[in-house]
Amino acid sequence: MKRIGVLTSGGDNPGLNPCIRAVVRMGIHFGLEMLGVRRGYAGLIDGEIEPMSARSVGGIIGQGGTILGTARCPEFYEPSGRRKALRTLNRLEIDGLVVIGGNGSLTGALELSRMGFPTMGIPSTIDNDVNGTDLSIGVDTALETIMDAVDKIKDTATSHNRAFLVETMGRNSGYLALISGVVGGAEMVLIPEVETPFEEVHRLIEDAYIRGKPHCIIIVAEGWKPGMEALAEQLREHQDDLGFSVRVTRLGYVQRGGSASSFDRLLATRLGAAAVRELVAGHGGHMIGWLKGAVALTPLEEAVAFQKEIDPDLYELAEIMSI
Repeated sequence: MKRIGVLTSGGDNPGLNPCIRAVVRMGIHFGLEMLGVRRGYAGLIDGEIEPMSARSVGGIIGQGGTILGTARCPEFYEPSGRRKALRTLNRLEIDGLVVIGGNGSLTGALELSRMGFPTMGIPSTIDNDVNGTDLSIGVDTALETIMDAVDKIKDTATSHNRAFLVETMGRNSGYLALISGVVGGAEMVLIPEVETPFEEVHRLIEDAYIRGKPHCIIIVAEGWKPGMEALAEQLREHQDDLGFSVRVTRLGYVQRGGSASSFDRLLATRLGAAAVRELVAGHGGHMIGWLKGAVALTPLEEAVAFQKEIDPDLYELAEIMSI
């Protein structure tokens, strides 16, 4: 191999730049020409590709977001779009590609691999729902952001004797909500994977008040049905029976921003460096993950075969710790 490209795709998070930095510098270490693809697969189709040097990635390890940019690309879902992308790679004589992203992005890497192009995936999603890795890049930082917010909300909730519904990201996965509920000391966690009726939430808030708790914190994943808005409306209609007054806080995109934690910087660096090393060794068609405290290879087909499920023991632990 002489030339390797790197792109970030899908949702952003604080660990992307440290990972880009590691990919570029490890490639240079191997004597490769490194190229950055702007705007993910959209930039790959349009040929938005530029050389990257060690200085190109200088100082970005503590910078949030991605210097390469990211975008959704419906065109890449179609065979014609993937052929355009492959044509660009061949025209620029790129020998391999590192794709940093979540399930959708890694599925794109798999499609390129099936077309005969050497690709290596790196899991990067705060939902932490990719198979073949215990943790994805960005998860630790997002949890730190949520925990900081929950701690502050708990302070004001206690001062005013209130119940707070705190919404986290997680359209299809309740991982962020579940873990932040455990480490943030929440009274209840509502996630897409578990059906929880209004009556149960109502009963828990009322019980917390009767038992003398000074607050009631409920973490709600955005994908929980029927949704936080409907829950808030229902609770406010019966607020006189709850004891606590109810407030709502949406953390939103603040969970994706900011400087990466030390853990995420190290994880991103190790996975990025390993991705280049394995690509050069001829192991394209795989994802580099973190399993049992070590770098591990997983075929892309297995990595994207299905969404990783949450640990039921953690959900039980969250319930036990809320008493």
